[in-house]
Amino acid sequence: MPVVNRIADMQDEVTAWRRDFHENPELLYDVQRTAGVVADKLRAFGCDEVVEGIGQTGVVGVIKGRSNGSGKVVGMRADMDALPIDEATGLPWASRVPGKMHACGHDGHTAMLLGAAKYLSETRNFDGTAVVIFQPAEEGGGGGRAMCEDGMMERFGIGEVYGMHNMPGIPVGAFAIRHGPMMASADLFSIRIEGVGGHAARPHQCIDTTLVGAQIVTALQSVVARNVDPIHSAVVSVTSFRTGTDAFNVIPQTVELKGTVRTLDPDVRASVEKNFRRVVESTAVAYGAKVEVEYRHNYPVTVNHAAQTDFAAGIAAQVAGEDRVDLGVAPLLGAEDFSFMLNERPGAFIFLGNGDTAAVHHPAYDFNDEAIAFGCSYWARLAETAMPAS
Repeated sequence: MPVVNRIADMQDEVTAWRRDFHENPELLYDVQRTAGVVADKLRAFGCDEVVEGIGQTGVVGVIKGRSNGSGKVVGMRADMDALPIDEATGLPWASRVPGKMHACGHDGHTAMLLGAAKYLSETRNFDGTAVVIFQPAEEGGGGGRAMCEDGMMERFGIGEVYGMHNMPGIPVGAFAIRHGPMMASADLFSIRIEGVGGHAARPHQCIDTTLVGAQIVTALQSVVARNVDPIHSAVVSVTSFRTGTDAFNVIPQTVELKGTVRTLDPDVRASVEKNFRRVVESTAVAYGAKVEVEYRHNYPVTVNHAAQTDFAAGIAAQVAGEDRVDLGVAPLLGAEDFSFMLNERPGAFIFLGNGDTAAVHHPAYDFNDEAIAFGCSYWARLAETAMPAS
């Protein structure tokens, strides 16, 4: 049977945990309730060690196998934070917190890893140590980086690390993964343009920052269209344009632009930044304006390691069947801060099917509880197969 029998028996229990997390979403590092529930459950399961406060509010549970002759330590990570979105599902377990919603399925990720932790704590049918990692602040806060900077890998002796994310559009009970770049880097930029403000009826006496900003937005599209090799991928998106005034008859003194840059290759990432700065600065000069650019490297590319990718795909095939595992899924230009953990240790990141649901980050999204048994079984089989009992 592809799904572990004991885990199938836990379906209702894990679903209840998931829906509780969904009703009580928390943002970024402010996940005290979620982290507290996780820590309490890990202790109740009988984990050998439970440590809170890793990376501010992260939780780590240590589960030792029946033996530890292999000395192997495998990390498995789930994220806990929600998004600043008003939910529109109308479900009985919808968010009770205005302006906050589990719109990316981290409630499901947390519940599934908890389910696996309960099973592994009961069975201990492996030779080594399973480390379950519950991370805050994936949604832009860099919680993965914070946990690594806190010395998590060294403290718990983690040798390999694995992550999972649900994916709408992939059937429930199916998985998808790829070698190499899986998700993009995410860089953030802010551009402050200063000109000469004044009356809209006398534009000749001004340096029109709205015009300069519009020209910069347009010119930035050339960074990808004419500076990046067409066989590579990159995205430059200006997502905010603020003039600082709502008046109909004022040319603003300053304009601020904000946005993001996504790439799948470190060399492309460096090239895009260089050309981005050149285009912004030269366009401002052409119109007589001054410009300040803040360009911040945020999440790196999520790169799956070859051996661990093959291993993860094999585990998914055990659970779902080989015909339900896509080993060549196209990379996404969304970002994932599990990338920081993959930069520290070899490992792999896999997608779990969420079925025909609304997309993540949408107010009508909900994690599909039918996926729970597959996700829990994946984690359980991963630990048992990576560290087989003798």
